[in-house]
Amino acid sequence: MDLVKRFIPYILIIIISFLAFKPLLTSGFFPIHDDTQVARVFEMTKALTDGMFPVRWSSDLGFGFGYPIFNFYAPFAYYVGGFINLFIQDALVSTKLMMILAISLSGVSMFIFARQFFGKIGGLVSCLLYLFAPYNALNIYVRGDVAEFYAYAIAPLVFWGLYKVSKEKDFKYIFVTSISFALVIISHNLTAFMLTPFLIMFALFTVFRERESIKRILVSFVLGLLLSSFYFIPALLEMNYTNVISQVGGGADFRDHFVCFSQLWSSLWGYGGSAKGCVDGLSFMVGKTHIVLFLISLIAVAVLFFIKKTIFEKDMENIFYILVFFLFSAFSIFLMLDLSKFIWELLKPMAFFQYPWRFLIITTFSLSFISGSFIWLLNKFIKGSYLITVGLVLLVIILFLNLKFFTPQYINTKTAKDYTNTETIKWNISNITSEYMPKGFSKPKQFSEIANIDSIKNEDLEVISQEQKTQLIKLNVNSKRQQSIIYPLAYFPAWKGYVNQESVNVIENKKGIEIRVPKGESQILLKYESTTVENLANLLSLAGIITLIAGIIYSRKAYGKV
Repeated sequence: MDLVKRFIPYILIIIISFLAFKPLLTSGFFPIHDDTQVARVFEMTKALTDGMFPVRWSSDLGFGFGYPIFNFYAPFAYYVGGFINLFIQDALVSTKLMMILAISLSGVSMFIFARQFFGKIGGLVSCLLYLFAPYNALNIYVRGDVAEFYAYAIAPLVFWGLYKVSKEKDFKYIFVTSISFALVIISHNLTAFMLTPFLIMFALFTVFRERESIKRILVSFVLGLLLSSFYFIPALLEMNYTNVISQVGGGADFRDHFVCFSQLWSSLWGYGGSAKGCVDGLSFMVGKTHIVLFLISLIAVAVLFFIKKTIFEKDMENIFYILVFFLFSAFSIFLMLDLSKFIWELLKPMAFFQYPWRFLIITTFSLSFISGSFIWLLNKFIKGSYLITVGLVLLVIILFLNLKFFTPQYINTKTAKDYTNTETIKWNISNITSEYMPKGFSKPKQFSEIANIDSIKNEDLEVISQEQKTQLIKLNVNSKRQQSIIYPLAYFPAWKGYVNQESVNVIENKKGIEIRVPKGESQILLKYESTTVENLANLLSLAGIITLIAGIIYSRKAYGKV
């Protein structure tokens, strides 16, 4: 019975989250800015089916020449969607389930964190505000940034883990913290980059209160970095082989996308894009409920603290963390405003964020957390059913003001095939995201120019047979003379060439990769073999996994102590 009671809040959260993901349960899909999600899930599934792991390459994107998208664009959401698709065999349905899982997780994870400070009802209020935040709706139904809202969903677990690590010596909290930190990194590298300074500050605040916890906190961060090494190390060190850097500046120059302060309170909800000035095609509202409850909670805490300080004698820790997240909210709002331009100019790597309003993730998190303290404060004056009534009233208000944002622009009648057919993936989607192609690559100007095996044929070369997997291409050819051929495959240093089982040079060409074949019948193999950087990164992740396992075994022997 106690076990059932323990899970009731989580069941309730999942039921309520149905209201947020309800449009995903209909047939068809809806337009989003990043309309590549189904194709990416499809490509991830294809690579997994071919036996590639970790998945780094997509064979169909990049106009059929392929490119290493999962080496650079955070892959976790697509691993989830890909593994689902292995069983469901419908890329569109798998994409929807991938999104639904993240939506529900955002509520559950915030509840776990906020409950630690404000009790179950306070935790539920924070959870509802986080789950039904306008920025969450923006990422789901307008931007379609699945990677970012996966990081959004996992972020509260990192803060919760750090807090528990500072208080408890049980290794399971190091396990949770390192895993969740790693998942944020491989969910969305930009969010991880943005969130990490706040996590470090939060960790320093916890160390200030629990100084002996510094070792456990450092271990958690290091393990998280080790576990995610397979992704973030190649993403950083192999970027120069692609055109990813082109995404910095231009239409995504941070100078053109600062938020006007008034937009945080009220801005028209739209399905367009971000623009310079105070009128945008999409909204940057924090949420009226969030702001009002945030202000009420802060004022109430301040007034009661100075007038009736005795009621907080056992709760000074809560006051401390409310202050911490108030500072986080103030700083994140500042970074979204034009006033902070000097910081953006000074810290050059911040240009990769592209849009200052991305810091809404920190603002939303902080305001949602602090607003849960409203219930915690009321609990000092009213009890039982009255408190539940207040919680229910807040639930109605939150849904009334925010549920309308969790609606797509319209529902179309597309099926999985509409998103995964050859023309869509090799032409339409490839035109949307071509930044993972090699620098200087001669991109097709029309559909008839996409990668085609016929491009290597000539009067002196016959292609007898061809087999292709994501990570392996096998050709049997008959050449009347020794010659060089340009195979339609985008160059990346992981690709190695073999002719008749002997290694040959693979030369970068603006139309593919060039290899030399001898006269007569030959077998050509092109294999994706991890680079030195990728091998090292894989080994570091493996070391992290082994360390986690060893830690679990050791902690069990030591009765949960480290």
